[in-house]
Amino acid sequence: MTTQRISLEVTGIAALLRRDFAYSLALFLLGVAALTACLLTREPTLAPSPPGYFLFFLLYGLFTIAMGYEHPRIGYVSFDRVAQVASILVLGPVDAAWIAGLASLLFPVTRLARGVPLISVLTAALHNAGLMALMVLACGTLYVRIGGPAPLGWIDAASVLPLVLLLFSMQAFNDFGMRVMISIRDRSLLKDVSFFAFLVESSAGLGGILMAIVINRMEPQTIVLLIAVMSLGMLALTQFARLRMQLEALVDERTRKLSEKSRELQRLATHDPLTGLFNRRFADDYLDERIEEFKRYQRGFSIALVDLDHFKRINDDFSHDTGDQVLHLISALLSDRCRETDMVARYGGEEFLLCFPGTDVATARDLCEELRVSMESMDWGMIAPGAVVTFSAGVASIRPGMTRRALLSEADVRLYEAKFSGRNRVVPHSLAGRYR
Repeated sequence: MTTQRISLEVTGIAALLRRDFAYSLALFLLGVAALTACLLTREPTLAPSPPGYFLFFLLYGLFTIAMGYEHPRIGYVSFDRVAQVASILVLGPVDAAWIAGLASLLFPVTRLARGVPLISVLTAALHNAGLMALMVLACGTLYVRIGGPAPLGWIDAASVLPLVLLLFSMQAFNDFGMRVMISIRDRSLLKDVSFFAFLVESSAGLGGILMAIVINRMEPQTIVLLIAVMSLGMLALTQFARLRMQLEALVDERTRKLSEKSRELQRLATHDPLTGLFNRRFADDYLDERIEEFKRYQRGFSIALVDLDHFKRINDDFSHDTGDQVLHLISALLSDRCRETDMVARYGGEEFLLCFPGTDVATARDLCEELRVSMESMDWGMIAPGAVVTFSAGVASIRPGMTRRALLSEADVRLYEAKFSGRNRVVPHSLAGRYR
């Protein structure tokens, strides 16, 4: 078995497993069955339409489908309603249905030239053919059953309501069918509504009524003139719609970039750019909030001021870039080893502030001790050969009447004690008094 044949078989199996392909195939087969039943059971017409009409509506249907644009959310929007409505009002719903289905089946083949995968083209062809054939057949039959004239020679009082119901039912049928397909393909409900797309399709339906009247009543020269004028109008509207979509896409892109910039500015206002930790401004605001909670609800917490030992030597003996790498790794260690409820901030050059909500001083000391041991045991040789990185920490716990400045000052005093007593240690406020 050749590689190409295996690839084709795998592609075929994958196609059958796709939800949107299975749905499209079922819809297409349903459309074929409904059309076959109608063709076999309909009565012979008294005045059969000239064969040239069938070819004209097929080719014009392809043209009106081509006069469309891709909407980023609701799919492909075109003027195909012109040919569909006109063919219903000239040929009747059954012939109009198979012509609309055939045009919708053939048009997606043009996407192959744009590099669209075969399975996507086949899915679109089957779905569009099935949906358009069923829509034209069902809505056209409803129009005839409620007294709508076909062929339509003129608009009188008796034909207004059937024509309105024809346009409304086709719009509703098409919109519902497309939403079902999108929900199956994307596995999410489509909630977007495009007023411009609704206007395009509604105006196309009105154009189809006008074309039907002209074809049924006027001379060939008038018909050709009308088709030319309507075709030029569709070309102009299609270009306008495509330009509009490009402008909307540009606006969306600019809006997205502005949102990203805004989020980045918000992040820079609260985070340190080097380490990604919260910065001093955020940490001070955070402490003020925790202190207010303590005053109102007696929710205690502890903090720790952490300072790297002899960090200047890293910058002097190696480089500032090496120092930045060390800071980055230390920040990652602190973030990973602290609890999710804790707050970790870079408070100065090589100084960090840790906040432990709902934690007494003893527990905070134990948590800091675990961090100290983890940092001391890390292999720093890959970044700074021969270097050992340690830290000293001072721990303090909130007490009634303490301000942010007083709490930080107490932690800073304990940090000073840790530094003076040999570094690489954690000193809580309960051990105060060992150094004077």
